[in-house]
Amino acid sequence: MSVVHQLSRGWLLDHLSFINKINYQVHQHHKPCCSKNEPTTSVHLDSLHMDSMSSFGSSAKFIASESTTKPDNDDGGNCEVFIQKYVFRSELFEIHKPYITSAIHKEWQQSNEKEDLMNGIKKEISISTLGKKRKRCVFNQGELDAMEYHEKIRGLILDGSSQIIQQGLTSGFLHPLSEKQDKCSEPTTLLLDTCNLSELCEMAKHLPPLNEMELLTLQLMENDMSVSEQDLFSRIVENNSSFTKVITLMGQKYLVPPKSSFLLSDISCMYPLLNYRKTYDVIVIDPPWQNKSVKRSNRYSYLSLLQIKQIPIPKLAAPNCLVITWVTNRQKHLRFVKEELYPSWSVEMVAEWHWLKITNSGEFVFPLDSPHKKPYEGLILGRVQEKTALPLRNVVPIPDHKLLVSVPCTLHSHKPPLAEVLKDYIKPDGEYLELFARNLQPGWTSWGNEVLKFQHVDYFIALESRS
Repeated sequence: MSVVHQLSRGWLLDHLSFINKINYQVHQHHKPCCSKNEPTTSVHLDSLHMDSMSSFGSSAKFIASESTTKPDNDDGGNCEVFIQKYVFRSELFEIHKPYITSAIHKEWQQSNEKEDLMNGIKKEISISTLGKKRKRCVFNQGELDAMEYHEKIRGLILDGSSQIIQQGLTSGFLHPLSEKQDKCSEPTTLLLDTCNLSELCEMAKHLPPLNEMELLTLQLMENDMSVSEQDLFSRIVENNSSFTKVITLMGQKYLVPPKSSFLLSDISCMYPLLNYRKTYDVIVIDPPWQNKSVKRSNRYSYLSLLQIKQIPIPKLAAPNCLVITWVTNRQKHLRFVKEELYPSWSVEMVAEWHWLKITNSGEFVFPLDSPHKKPYEGLILGRVQEKTALPLRNVVPIPDHKLLVSVPCTLHSHKPPLAEVLKDYIKPDGEYLELFARNLQPGWTSWGNEVLKFQHVDYFIALESRS
């Protein structure tokens, strides 16, 4: 369960608990009888013993535990099967202190004010010299729009979050910062991205195209199997079993949870998803928005607003589909989604929600009034409008300005799960799709050029399985 507390203003979520409720159990077939057809390509379903050390350290080493014996179909011999369980690393959700404390924020603000004042004096002197005195404006229009928006939602976030956070402190889910945590709050060393998935998607464009009639699905079966790189990039990969599968790609191992499916590709190669012949009742979109920090850091490739507009939502959406788009706090992007993007997809906006990021002790990760980094992000919810669609029955209208409050993962852009908070607003047993995903979920189809990123085995710890 990802919902710890549900109040009238919103939810307190436990992202880590949600991940670890997934059945991350891998069936490992012991050699020699189950390794007759050992895969030889660089992409394969892994059923062999993993004894290499994790880049996080020895705690992620493979531990074979619970075992059973079953006959081998080929020669009647016995084959030993190990069931290996994995859990996500809890230290990646340990945020004991705000990224910027209020004292540092005030000092930084005073420094900026002094700098603005000096710049203003210099500017006025320069203008006076030219005989063109003008009234100085410190903020540009984008900044003024952002300040106006912040003032509009500030009270909602402050009042709503105080109730939710207090409930978390009372129940013990959130806890005051201890002296030990205050002194030893070092950031976790993260995995280096040794397998750049987005670059692999770029390389895949140069592979020979498959016959479109063959572009069906690739199912990860119970037994050992091998697939080509071409198959992985040009087909929907499905794990329909009740256990997790491990695939190896360019020497890196990734966990594929049960009842999940994915397509690893970029926006130029979405045709396998369109040929999947499915439409979806919920579509969650986390676009790679363009901004200055992304340009500077080169952290990921971004899309222009025109490219985002060209995503074929009308072809993927079922009647009355609920479309949810994660949006940065930049007003240009918020207006674009509300006024251009959704109308172009025949989606009517129904609500705006806010994800508030807090520490394990319930503090905002950034000061609420910080002029640059805010502790919240937005979600714009809308429904596909079709004249022929029948209205949804037994579905509650979606309220506006709900809060999702959670401790964020230290991995960049690992968003909290939405399935449980949406259950009252969608029909049961629907089809769910996440676009620009970086992880997989049971019951969901996920697409993106980094769709396996947070499924890397080094983000998990192998535990001893018990019967």
